[in-house]
Amino acid sequence: MSMTRRLFGGTALAAMTLSAGMATAQDDPLRIALVVKALGIGFFEAAAEGAEQAAEELGNVEIIYTGPTDTTAEGQIEVINALIAQQVDAIAVSANDTDALVPALKKAMQRGITVISWDSGVAPEGRELHLNPSSNPLIGNMIIKLAADHLPDGGEVAVLSASATATNQNTWIAEMEKVLGDYPGIEVVATVYGDDLADKSYREAQGLMQAHPDLAAIIAPTSVGIVAAAQAVEDAGKIGEVNVTGLGLPSEMAGAIASGASKSFAIWNPIDLGYSATMLAYQLATDQAEAAPGAEIDMGRMGTLTLDDNTEGAMADPFVYDASNIDQFKDIF
Repeated sequence: MSMTRRLFGGTALAAMTLSAGMATAQDDPLRIALVVKALGIGFFEAAAEGAEQAAEELGNVEIIYTGPTDTTAEGQIEVINALIAQQVDAIAVSANDTDALVPALKKAMQRGITVISWDSGVAPEGRELHLNPSSNPLIGNMIIKLAADHLPDGGEVAVLSASATATNQNTWIAEMEKVLGDYPGIEVVATVYGDDLADKSYREAQGLMQAHPDLAAIIAPTSVGIVAAAQAVEDAGKIGEVNVTGLGLPSEMAGAIASGASKSFAIWNPIDLGYSATMLAYQLATDQAEAAPGAEIDMGRMGTLTLDDNTEGAMADPFVYDASNIDQFKDIF
């Protein structure tokens, strides 16, 4: 049995406590609150769908899907305080602020509520574990694999990144370089920076194709860069010659997949993320698992989460989108 309540503020949450209290202890469902950055965002609506799938699988779990109307820490704190008053069993939050939510979430844990963060983390003292959508090594391997999969005989590839100082981008590129030896014949001929500006990224992609006439793929581990590069390939009449791949959003990349400028790209699947967060919250709330360094916690169909010394873990490889599944996701996020 699984129920979703879409709640927009403390009053609605508080009102629920009256009816919830009338059920007998044995009938009470385990109540897991999925707290998102803001309501009305497709990515989080999809995560709520995954949470529902987990609840249905587990049985006698109620998902409370809630969040503020805008992406503020203040809004999330208000929601969290209302959930504490309602005495939910678990809170799984994608945080608008790493540190600002800590006092409210500590209060929740002191009241016996299980607290985890997912997608966007909370400082360790404010949660029991954090679920990362993926990991730096998994992302680094995926972005080169996406290019190599369509180049059986090898070829020249180039990287179009965000800014030269973007920590996450630089980390992913460094991880990619570590595994280059696993992809014989693939040669990275250049790395350029579009500063996450559409027009600059477009010009950098044009420059790559001019400087490297044999270029076979452009890897853009940025949602802005990948769209701009696909447009540049299309405008240069190089569809079929240069494949654009990397990390992007289905809603923004559907056109590039349809035109053939991109054969495939990756990003985390929000449905899987909501599902996994719910599974983890359930395991902790029912004392079937404990969030400790080295712990392995069951995530149902998504396998096992292994926690590091910071009680964080990575869900999975980034999810690959291509012509076979893009239509399913392009309206979601």
